[in-house]
Amino acid sequence: MIKSLLLVSLMAVSPGVFAQTAVQNPPRQIAPITISPEVHADGTVTFRVPATNATKVTVGGDWAGGSKEMTKGENGIWSVTMGPLPPEIYSYSLNIDGVAMIDPNNVWVKPMRAPRTSVFEIPGIREYDFQKVAHGTVRSHQYESTTLNRLRSLTVYTPPGYDQNSKEKYPVLYLLHGSGDNDATWISVGRANNILDNLMSDGKARKMIVVMTDGHAIIGPQGTNRMANVSAYEKDLFTDVMPFVEHNYRTKNESKSRAIVGLSMGGGQSLNIGLNHTETFAWVGGMSASIYDPETNLAKALNDSKKTNKQLKLLWFQCGKDDRLVANASELSAILDNHQIKHAFKITEGNHSWPVWRKYLVEFVPLIFQD
Repeated sequence: MIKSLLLVSLMAVSPGVFAQTAVQNPPRQIAPITISPEVHADGTVTFRVPATNATKVTVGGDWAGGSKEMTKGENGIWSVTMGPLPPEIYSYSLNIDGVAMIDPNNVWVKPMRAPRTSVFEIPGIREYDFQKVAHGTVRSHQYESTTLNRLRSLTVYTPPGYDQNSKEKYPVLYLLHGSGDNDATWISVGRANNILDNLMSDGKARKMIVVMTDGHAIIGPQGTNRMANVSAYEKDLFTDVMPFVEHNYRTKNESKSRAIVGLSMGGGQSLNIGLNHTETFAWVGGMSASIYDPETNLAKALNDSKKTNKQLKLLWFQCGKDDRLVANASELSAILDNHQIKHAFKITEGNHSWPVWRKYLVEFVPLIFQD
C-alpha cells in the first residue's frame, strides 16, 4: 500500500518537474561527425578537418607528389580529395598554419615517441595482408636496461608452431625501426608479423624469431647525436636485449643464426653494429639507411675485408631513387667496392616511406638463414 501511494505521488508531481527541467536545460546541440579519411571504392580518399580560424591547411603523406592543400568549406571544415592511390597502408599528417598534427577524426595513429602521424589503408591483395595461413604470435615485454638505467620495451614475434614444439630452436632477426618510431611500429604499420606468416606459409622463408627493439637509447637533446645514440643502443643490445631474448626464447646463438636489419635510423644502427660485429651477425641489412662517415665508423670492417667477407653471409641494403638518402647509400656502396667487400646494393623505385620498407622486408627475409 505504501509503495502504491508513493508511485501516485510521484506521478502527480512529475509533469511539473519535467516541464521545469526542460526550461532550465534546453536540448544540447550535437556537432556533426566529421569523417576523415574517407576511402572511396575507386581508390580516391577524402581528408577533412574542422579548423574555422585557420588560414592554410595541408595534408602530406607516403604518396608521391608531396603535400596537398585543402580547401575551406561550410562550417569551417577544410577538405581535399586525392588519388586514386594504389592499395597500400599510408601514413599522413595534417598541417594547420604550420603546426603538424594527427588527424583528430582518425583513431588509427602510428606508434611513435611523440605521435603526430595518422594511418589509413586502401585494401588490396598484398604480401603483408592477413591471410588464411598459420599465424605466429606477437609478445610485448618490458626489461630493465642496466646500461641505460631505465625500463625499456621490446616486441618479439615467434613463428607458427613455436609454443607447440617445446624443443625446437630458431634463428633470430633483429628488426629495427626509424627515427621517431618505437618497437611496436614494425607490427602496427609495417605488418611484419603478416609478412613473416605469409612467407613461411609459402615456403619462401625459414622459421625465425623476430625481435623489435626501441632504437632511441638516448632521451633528450643528446639523442640527436646519431653516433652517440648508435653507441648507447649497441651497449643496450649486447648487454641487456640479447641476453634477455636468449634467456626467454629458444634461440640459436651463433652468428650464422643471427641477422640484423633496419630502416632509416635503424638502418644506420644495423649497418654500424652488424659490420662492426660480424662475429655476432652473419646477415646484415639496411633499408634507406641513415649512415654517416663510413670510413671512420666502419673502419673495423673496411680495414680487414678478408675477415669481413669470410664472416658475413650477406651484406644487403637498398634505397629508393626518390629517397633523400640515396646518395648516402650509393656512397657507401662505392666505399665497400673500394675495400673489396662483397655486398648487394640496389636503388629501387620509391621514396622514404613505409610502402617501400614493407617491400624491402618481403625481399630481405627469404634471403637470410639459408644454407
